[in-house]
Order: sequence, then C-alpha cells, then structure tokens
Amino acid sequence: MQTRIKEFRARYDLTQEDLAKKVGVRRETIGFLEKGKYNPSLKLAYKVAKCLNSTLDELFIFDDSDL
Repeated sequence: MQTRIKEFRARYDLTQEDLAKKVGVRRETIGFLEKGKYNPSLKLAYKVAKCLNSTLDELFIFDDSDL
C-alpha cells in the first residue's frame, strides 16, 4: 500500500513527530506508514486522514496486488 501522508503532512508544515502526537502513535509509526511498511488499522487510518483534512481514498492508495 502506498500513501500520500508525507505530501499532505508537508501542506500543513507538520513533522512526523507532530502528526504522531496528534493521532497518538510513535514517530516511527508515521515513518513506517509513509514508506508503506506498515498497514494501519482502520481507526488509525481514519485519525491520520482527519488530522490531515483528507479522506481515506485521497491518502491511501490500495493496489490489488497487495490483497
């Protein structure tokens, strides 16, 4: 899965640490999400999208080969 978290985070001038604090995870988790190395729970994905004034569809890019 690919994400646009880094792109959206830059729009709001947020560091990984800033976003992590807002959604209640560690900075490393945000880094793993951005690199596509971690698939978030639906709850976490929703929190991230909400913090970035985005939707799940805008923020997360699902590839059928990931299934």
